[in-house]
Amino acid sequence: MRRTSIGIERYIDKYILLYIGILGVISCVFIYSSTEVFAQYSGSFVTKQMIFYFIGFTFMMGIAFLKMEHLKKIDWYFYALIVLLLVGLIFAPESIAKPVNEAKAWYQIKWLGSFQPSEFLKVAFVLVVAKLIESHHEKIDNQTFLSDCLLLGKIAAVTIPPILLVYQQPDTGMIMLYAALLIPMLYFSAISKKILISFALIPVTLLIAIIIAYFQFPHFYSEQLVGQLSPHQISRINGWLHPFEHEDSAYQTRQGILAIGSGEVTGKGVLGNNVYVPEKHTDFIFATVAEELGFIGGALVILLYFLLIYRFLLTIVRANSTFAYAAGAGIIGLFAFQICQNIGMTMGLLPVTGVTLPFLSYGGSSLLSNFMLIGIMLAFIKIEYEEVSSS
Repeated sequence: MRRTSIGIERYIDKYILLYIGILGVISCVFIYSSTEVFAQYSGSFVTKQMIFYFIGFTFMMGIAFLKMEHLKKIDWYFYALIVLLLVGLIFAPESIAKPVNEAKAWYQIKWLGSFQPSEFLKVAFVLVVAKLIESHHEKIDNQTFLSDCLLLGKIAAVTIPPILLVYQQPDTGMIMLYAALLIPMLYFSAISKKILISFALIPVTLLIAIIIAYFQFPHFYSEQLVGQLSPHQISRINGWLHPFEHEDSAYQTRQGILAIGSGEVTGKGVLGNNVYVPEKHTDFIFATVAEELGFIGGALVILLYFLLIYRFLLTIVRANSTFAYAAGAGIIGLFAFQICQNIGMTMGLLPVTGVTLPFLSYGGSSLLSNFMLIGIMLAFIKIEYEEVSSS
């Protein structure tokens, strides 16, 4: 009995909870600061963010206490629900699903704002793909080229259709997050590295071809390649590559760089931000942090994220099941990419994609889905200590 109680105390990773709690305080402070200084922001964003944090924390702890078999039982039901919600967006009237920035990706919910199903597709992919990888290897005794291709086919069958639904919204930023989640899961799925390299050569070759076209064949690049994208996507690409030639497209990026640079080393102090940046309380909240706390504050936030991911890595290193290993790899890849992409775009190093900064940006769907992913990680820690206690 004593050993079991010690296990329960240990598997609730206090460091993970501590880091998320600190990020939550930072989030509320700088959401308030971002929206209080500029009059065009109206609404109780901080109150809603605290409500989202409370709901998300409840979800996280509820998932953390699930057993492995429970996680595996809910995967397909949750996946089916999210896919149905994505399909529903296509047919939903604008009174229920109003387009925002030319993207029809949200259901409007009274009092709490909007609900974005594509955010929760991340959670569905983690559970379903990890289950597919585990069940496939349990059924296949001898791994062959055909068996690896079969596994890839299974994963493609469950991921490509909903990804296409998200693409038509359109939401390319979210698709990048799916790729950041799925690629590590594939890499650690025991599929032959030769097969994975062969498939990876396709996008790498396309990327090299696009870079060559950009420098050597600018007319072909602008007319035949970029010209096939939506106006919104073209605007973001031009604003990233030519920020001073396309001032309207690059306005958000240039203002973000100005806000971060004006913070210098120690910042202007809380509520001292005076550089207007569109979406400063959501996608560009790091600009507010760096402007008010300077380089030191921005570096401390990045350190917090590093420590959080480090705790995730410790969890996966100790994992003793294929399901936990694959799911954990996907979650780590997702968070690492999302953090780098968001901070990079606020500095002008990467294109603006609408990707939020985990646990800092305002947004209920993003916050709740991230809490659910943390809950899955905590569940793996719990399962590990339960097995140690019972052995």
